[in-house]
Amino acid sequence: MRLLAAVAGIPLLLSACSGGGGKSGGGGIGPVKKEPAPATVAIAPVNGAKKVLPDKGITVSAQGGRLQSVKVQGKGAKKGGLMSDDKTRWRSEWNLHPSSTYTVTATAVNEAGKTTEVTSTFSTLKPSKTFGIADITPSQGETVGVGMPIMVRFDAPVHNRAEVEKALEVQMSKPVEGAWHWFDNQRVDFRTKHYWPKNTKVKFMAHLAGVRGAKGTYATKDYVREFKVGRSQISTVDTRSHYMTVKRDGKVIRKIPISAGSGAKYKWITTNGKHLAMEKSYHVVMDSSTLGCPKGCPDYYRLDVYYTVKFSDSGEYVHGAPWSVGSQGRANVSHGCINASTENAKWFMNTTLRGDPINVTGTRRPLEHMNGWAHWEISWKNWVKGSALKTSVKPGDNVTPTPEKTPERSDTIATPTATGSPGA
Repeated sequence: MRLLAAVAGIPLLLSACSGGGGKSGGGGIGPVKKEPAPATVAIAPVNGAKKVLPDKGITVSAQGGRLQSVKVQGKGAKKGGLMSDDKTRWRSEWNLHPSSTYTVTATAVNEAGKTTEVTSTFSTLKPSKTFGIADITPSQGETVGVGMPIMVRFDAPVHNRAEVEKALEVQMSKPVEGAWHWFDNQRVDFRTKHYWPKNTKVKFMAHLAGVRGAKGTYATKDYVREFKVGRSQISTVDTRSHYMTVKRDGKVIRKIPISAGSGAKYKWITTNGKHLAMEKSYHVVMDSSTLGCPKGCPDYYRLDVYYTVKFSDSGEYVHGAPWSVGSQGRANVSHGCINASTENAKWFMNTTLRGDPINVTGTRRPLEHMNGWAHWEISWKNWVKGSALKTSVKPGDNVTPTPEKTPERSDTIATPTATGSPGA
């Protein structure tokens, strides 16, 4: 009987010891840890959405976890997106393409390592009207002078200038401050605060696909233009001393005797100011009828001139003028052009790049802002005022090339030939 009693007491003793000090009554196992809830993922536009506005882009957010990946399939998907530092938010960097279908797959992970995957497939609207870029200057692959602006002309009026300007990016191998300036609803130009640094590589990108330019009007393409700034060549025409001094990288490389506009009539005065070389040609026919003086007019002329560099739309050139060699270096006898000997004019044409500064001093006729490429006649303050965003682009803003910002495709744009009325 005692033996049985002792055996029977053992479990009672164990039960008393195991229950002391525990709050859960769980037989010594302790509190049960709760599994964290799966992360939730939200994608906008939502799955099945139709006629999505391209300029709304894509946004992805996660709660209860972090985004692990966001994959986009559709036009322009290679442009990528931007992730927040805490990896809970993602947005597409550029706009969506109109008339396109997109599939977005987002994966998030919670603190326990469990993943959640969500997919959204949607389509963007087909715009009633489209717009694009009609031409870009400089040409693709061109080497230009240090004063050269980037000139963009659209094929339709742009009323939503700020959004369009946001889509324009200039990358530089030697970053400097610059700004966009709108001349009208179809033309916007980029100029640096000071001349480009010599030997700078420049890449202009217009991330326009999906940008709304006006009511119901969207761009459908992106554009790319690459060019290089060459050596620094700046020419100064002194109409009082009758010489043109040409400097290459700060050093004088040639002093050329010249004859400028005679001034007998106001229209024969060479325009005073900061010009740029616009184009050059071996042969140009200069006809006063293009300046409103047709055949029969007392001042009518029609001349074949050679070795020409155009620097305004009012018909001003540096060109060979063997008939005025006796006046070159002595007096101004031209109809507004800069006359030089055939030898000097040929040398100047051969050494000039589009965008080389040609600064004329000493006359009383100012260069008008819209007469050719007179960008440098506009003060920097007023130039920046012409920006729809009212700000300049400083080094570090859109200047470092990144794979995510490379457009999916580029479109070849024809560069127009500058035209004007010549005057000898």
